[in-house]
Amino acid sequence: MTIHTGRVAHQAPTGRRTPQLDPDTRAALHRLATLPDGPARTRLREEIVCAWLPMAHRLARRYSGRGESDEDLRQVAALGLLKAIDRFDPGVGTAFGAFAVPTIIGEIKRHFRDELWAVHVPRRAQELRAQVHRARQELAVRPGHATITVQDVAAHTGMPYEDVLIGLDAQKTFTALSLERPLGGEDTQQTLGDLLGQEDPALGLVDDREAAATGLRTLPERERHILYLRFYLGLTQSEIADRVGVSQMHVSRLLRRSCAYVREKALAPQS
Repeated sequence: MTIHTGRVAHQAPTGRRTPQLDPDTRAALHRLATLPDGPARTRLREEIVCAWLPMAHRLARRYSGRGESDEDLRQVAALGLLKAIDRFDPGVGTAFGAFAVPTIIGEIKRHFRDELWAVHVPRRAQELRAQVHRARQELAVRPGHATITVQDVAAHTGMPYEDVLIGLDAQKTFTALSLERPLGGEDTQQTLGDLLGQEDPALGLVDDREAAATGLRTLPERERHILYLRFYLGLTQSEIADRVGVSQMHVSRLLRRSCAYVREKALAPQS
């Protein structure tokens, strides 16, 4: 089946009729609806896709420069076109363009909403972000708006001041910086990840130390000193014996007895 190209007017999503140089695929779409799955239907479907693909790419260009590559946008628009073709019912009487345009735009917007946010944010915040972004673009081309303030956006859109702030905050979560991003010039070796704090291995011992404090405070001074030499200074039992003036075997007995005492106090029910 030959698909002809002609000037066909379709209903734009905004309610205005915009004439576009679109293909005449009415006969092909009617035939597609009657064909069973198989090679013939697949070929005809591909012909319809190829005929309408320029229109899908035009819609994709509307969203260029918003954080997604043009090629990916074209692919998403093509996916929306496929969905429009598969869902279209030629018997309803609606022109295919009027059905396909909102379907494709909806697929592109869904892609931005679900795939490109670096941090999940509520739907309302995403919508406010889009309104604020659009308002800032409109204000940027007007004289006297070199610096666009929150008040400017609120006055331009009629949005409450708090909603503008939510939209501005949502813009910061749309993309994320890589932790491997270099800081400063290209010659520096420091990355953004180097500025992040690391887990302190001693943090997990805070509770244990607090629990052991009761027993340590009630130990005789010599036993506390021996525990300090062993567990804080890391001395061996022989080195402790030389410092304290007792045998290494006696140091071993004192360590076992002191540790058992501290453990018993730490595990005892608190009154």
